[in-house]
Amino acid sequence: MRRAAMVLAVTLVAASGCSGDDGGKPAPAVSSSFSAGSDGAGDPYFPKYGNGGYDVAAYDLKVKFDPKTDQLTGTATITATATQDLSSFNLDLSKLAVSAVTVDGAKATSAASGAELTITPSGGIGRGREFTTVVEYGGKPSRLANSTLGDGGWLETATGAIALGQPESASTWYPVNDHPSDKATWQLEMTVPSGLEAISNGVQGPTRDAGGWTTWTWTESSPMASYLSYVVIGQYRITTGTHGGKPMITAVADSLPAGGPAAASIARTGEITDFLATKFGPYPFDANGGVVVDEQRIGYALETQSRPVYGPSFFAGGENETVVAHELAHQWFGDSVALQRWQDIWLNEGFATYAEWLWDEHEKVQTVEQAFDDTYENYGWLQTPETTGDPGAGRIFGDAVYQRGGMTVYALRKTIGDAAFDKLLKQWTAQHRDGNATTDELIALAEQVSGKQLDAFFQKWLFEKAKPPKP
Repeated sequence: MRRAAMVLAVTLVAASGCSGDDGGKPAPAVSSSFSAGSDGAGDPYFPKYGNGGYDVAAYDLKVKFDPKTDQLTGTATITATATQDLSSFNLDLSKLAVSAVTVDGAKATSAASGAELTITPSGGIGRGREFTTVVEYGGKPSRLANSTLGDGGWLETATGAIALGQPESASTWYPVNDHPSDKATWQLEMTVPSGLEAISNGVQGPTRDAGGWTTWTWTESSPMASYLSYVVIGQYRITTGTHGGKPMITAVADSLPAGGPAAASIARTGEITDFLATKFGPYPFDANGGVVVDEQRIGYALETQSRPVYGPSFFAGGENETVVAHELAHQWFGDSVALQRWQDIWLNEGFATYAEWLWDEHEKVQTVEQAFDDTYENYGWLQTPETTGDPGAGRIFGDAVYQRGGMTVYALRKTIGDAAFDKLLKQWTAQHRDGNATTDELIALAEQVSGKQLDAFFQKWLFEKAKPPKP
């Protein structure tokens, strides 16, 4: 994620729902070895984000939205595997009501409390067993709100809606295990009034028209963190093609100039992707592209998987390929290789900031060394309250994560040498492709490929506030 001035993010807010109709009959008792899955994934920064007790493999969503009434209805089919003996389990769903739930075709009961939806199947689910949950739900979606990190999630617009945000957003429009440690494949059928576009992640499938409505289909076959899923509904100029044998789809809001700086900037997506691939390894997804929205409340750009979304402020002063380089770098660092915990967000933003410097060097704006030196001299060493490797929940989008994170990447390059650094980048993205990773794993790999002991280096750059010496 990148924002023109700073960044914007979201967090959890209370939700509502209603239990499925079980006819008043209690669920059958299960063995005492079975227990409820936790109502949080246990992230040290956000303990209630996500849930425990299962691992999602796939989301299959069928959603309909009417902008005239702001009403959404949906059916979510969620395929998962139990990681413990489950008597019940939770999903995250904010401010939408559930009308029916089944687990493996059998009616289940549900109860909502805040943004937690607790589902109790008719019988226990044994550890290691795959199960399929179908949730029917609906209502008027709305934003998640947080006074520290900002609002995000479902946002109604003049012509449609935008569902977008970090570190949470998905729970505002579908039931989900909303933490990046539980990645899953994703399929969406989005039905909107004919004449509107509905753009989302992955490869576009066929559209269907019926009775004044159009259904758009999108499939992301690589596992995806839930906050990277999105949908943009409205009126957009869509450009389709292929690049490197993969679908390339870019879209710009109709209200922005057809030949303006936003369109010109994202038109270079393929070129920038090819350049970054020489540094990071092969592009990791089946589709590529970008979407520019004309909504001032979206004051950030977000690395939504396979097709980033950009707020309009980035192009107010003219063409801006640097932000495109930042979000495309995230396709490797943050999307394909995702976070296991939010504390390690510098792994996303530090490498994306470094990618900006690489692109500026490629475009002969300034060298990477010049970008590092400028950042080093102007960074608020005494004013920045957080560290890069442990910024705290309220500062995950602070300067230490972005600017000091980028400096850490370059300092590492200078410390271990270009050859080892190039090897590190490509091994990292290959070894952890479609998975999750931690800072400790990056340190271990850096030491392995360089043959150097790097504890002191990472301690100074990641976990201390003092100004480290230049490498």
